[in-house]
Amino acid sequence: MISITSNAVAHLKSLIASKNAGAGTGLRLSVEKGGCAGMQYVMALGGSQEGDFTQAQDGVSLYVDKASVDYLRGCQIDYVDSLADSGFKLSNPNAARSCGCGTSFEPQSADI
Repeated sequence: MISITSNAVAHLKSLIASKNAGAGTGLRLSVEKGGCAGMQYVMALGGSQEGDFTQAQDGVSLYVDKASVDYLRGCQIDYVDSLADSGFKLSNPNAARSCGCGTSFEPQSADI
């Protein structure tokens, strides 16, 4: 469903350890209306909630709320650390276009 690069896995493990987060803590990912392109990504550390799509990869967990699954199907999560920007970045095949900063997108279809 969603792939997570080795760089993103390493950073997520480090982030969870630095926050002394408990067992079951992973990356919660969702989509909500907003941002300059219409829909925006929301990411936070947290645990699974009822109805979530849950995915484990290389020792980290990813939790996606049910309403966001179709928007995120086939995405790749990477972690970028450069002079200009750092953070988790999504490559989303379901986006018709993305904003310049990469935090929001316009879905290819309004039917999603």
